[in-house]
Amino acid sequence: MKSEKEMVYDYAAELKLLAFKEELECMLHLAAEENWNHLRFLTELFRKECGRRTECRRKSRMKSANFPQMKYLHELVTEEMPEDAQVALPELETLDFIRQGRNVVLYGNPGTGKTHIATALGIKACQQDFTVLFTSVPILLTQIREAKSAKTLRSLQLRFEKYDLVICDEFGYVSCDKEGGELLFNHLSLRAGKRATIITTNLAFNRWNEIIKDKVLVAAMVDRLTHKAYLVNMSGQSYRLKETQKMRENK
Repeated sequence: MKSEKEMVYDYAAELKLLAFKEELECMLHLAAEENWNHLRFLTELFRKECGRRTECRRKSRMKSANFPQMKYLHELVTEEMPEDAQVALPELETLDFIRQGRNVVLYGNPGTGKTHIATALGIKACQQDFTVLFTSVPILLTQIREAKSAKTLRSLQLRFEKYDLVICDEFGYVSCDKEGGELLFNHLSLRAGKRATIITTNLAFNRWNEIIKDKVLVAAMVDRLTHKAYLVNMSGQSYRLKETQKMRENK
């Protein structure tokens, strides 16, 4: 016949209360030493279980977000960032833009930290229990085309619009035809005014017609994406160029 402790382990396994299994022995000793009552004992066990589940959920969100690299806010060298970024970052770090469903557009020349900032904000969002997707615009457009061809576009759209935050990196690196521009516009519009999207682009808004030839569509896209958005000018000297110069100086 099983002991009461063994039965607790079995029940915990059946209910997937893994922290109960891991912490029970320690909690029993602690409860005896500190003379806890039953309610205090149960409270501490459930606190451990909630903590474990929160951590598992955080790890799952980080993995499903599909970040290409792990870049964090504390790694940013604030004084080397463009002035606009230095001003905007403290407010963006609160993640209120996600709660308010507002977009962020980081625009400027390559190497100034746009992707780093976007990724770091996405990681912090995962840590605070928001759902996040990181994708590049070329990859997203390919997924949209494939879903349309496979007649699964609506399923892709439903998943896309449910994320608390979507990061669309590298807007402007690859041009697209009129159909591609329309597909991208319609897809991004699903989130407009409801969910937050971060766009990183190396092109100023008046140059978006270089990658999407339809001027009317470009105007509509700029209007939709920038409405009530945080527009952060990231123009400045490339971090990578600075690092190369430092390496040369240290030789």
